[in-house]
Amino acid sequence: MAKEVKISVTFMLLAVTFCVCLIVSNLMEIKTVDLGPLTITAGVIVFPISYILNDCIVEVYGFSKARLVIWLGFGMNLLVSLLLQIGVWLPGADSWTGQEAMSLIFGAVPRIFAASFIAFLCGSMVNAYVMSKMKVASGGRGFSMRAIASTVWGEGVDSMIFFPIAFGGVLAWSEIGMLIITQTFLKTIYEIIILPVTIRAVKFLRDHEGGDVTDTPQTSYKWWKINEI
Repeated sequence: MAKEVKISVTFMLLAVTFCVCLIVSNLMEIKTVDLGPLTITAGVIVFPISYILNDCIVEVYGFSKARLVIWLGFGMNLLVSLLLQIGVWLPGADSWTGQEAMSLIFGAVPRIFAASFIAFLCGSMVNAYVMSKMKVASGGRGFSMRAIASTVWGEGVDSMIFFPIAFGGVLAWSEIGMLIITQTFLKTIYEIIILPVTIRAVKFLRDHEGGDVTDTPQTSYKWWKINEI
């Protein structure tokens, strides 16, 4: 008999929101923005939301369900990327004049997606792993420190993988290095600023779900064990 797995409506809503944020952020990552002396990508406004959701899911539902959501997000992102490419490849009507613009924007998605898939998979898993391990070690205390530390590790790994793959040969390596540093710094600062909201969200979820999950030393942290939820 198959093992019954209980998944709440709230968890499903968090998972859907996570997937939407990931898809939108990847589409926005192709644009670089000057923020004073700093250069960032437009996706920076969305990525931190994904990490906040990741923190909430790990804290309340445990590493296993966070792992499932991360893989689900990338699966949906792959589907969107493939559908966009089909849209680009389809012959346009005689009245269609936006093919060049569509190809320029959505044609960049596969490379951005590949970079984001690898980077965000690694970054999200590292973020979830650090959150879970620190919670086990602290006996569930010190959420704020866990949230900040996991973001530094997760965003650092994400940025160090994403930018060289996404923009190597397109931007100067000095600019790529600056993007890595500034994105990690800004996302971590964002996490700190928004921390009161994250704490309230976690408290709400704990109350709503009747508690939270603390992983154990026996918890499997293998990334590919999606069926273990």
